[in-house]
Amino acid sequence: MLILGIESSAGPASAAVAQDGRLLGEFFVNTKQTHSQTLLPMVEALLQNLGLGCKDLDCIAVSNGPGSFTGVRIGVSCVKGLALSHGIACCGLSTLEVIAYSGVGFVGSIICAAMDARCGQVYNAIFEATPEGLVRLTEDRAISIEELGRECEHYGRRLVLFGDGAAVCHKEFAAWGAGLAPEAVRFQRAGSVALLAEGRQWISSGELLPAYLRMPQAERELKAKLKNREETK
Repeated sequence: MLILGIESSAGPASAAVAQDGRLLGEFFVNTKQTHSQTLLPMVEALLQNLGLGCKDLDCIAVSNGPGSFTGVRIGVSCVKGLALSHGIACCGLSTLEVIAYSGVGFVGSIICAAMDARCGQVYNAIFEATPEGLVRLTEDRAISIEELGRECEHYGRRLVLFGDGAAVCHKEFAAWGAGLAPEAVRFQRAGSVALLAEGRQWISSGELLPAYLRMPQAERELKAKLKNREETK
């Protein structure tokens, strides 16, 4: 099975191809250009370097949230467009699981995936790294850093933080022994998306949707304004 993975849920963007559990290639870009400028050229260049075309793919997978609202939308839209135009199956994966997958080799550790959600919160999920793979301990959620610290303190040195919110959490959690994953494996990568997708349910392009966890900031601000107007009538 040939699977194209796409990741654009935060600052960096990446594309990767895996076949039968083996990573064939991966392109990673972390620049000031928007994902709408970098993602498709990366996919095109990667496939060309591998001597492949979209027609050769069995599935296109993407981390469909949580994360940056714009980044998630770009990634999901890109996959939906490619899949629909070439008649290829899709697969949407939790960004937090994709982050945690980088810690699958940290057997015996508790993997805490944390993405900066601003306002003192992180998008978070917790996993245990076992010899058989990752075991999910919580659902994806938006949680305050303070609350997450209280929940995880009993893990002590077993806890390892991954994701773009890891460094912020580590400042608070280091006192009781939490570890910070090395920079090289801390963040989500398209290679993890492509590898994880092989054993998952594939869907049609029409069924693929983003999973935000929270309303976009513009919607939250509009809701607050409307509520304020009602209260001042």
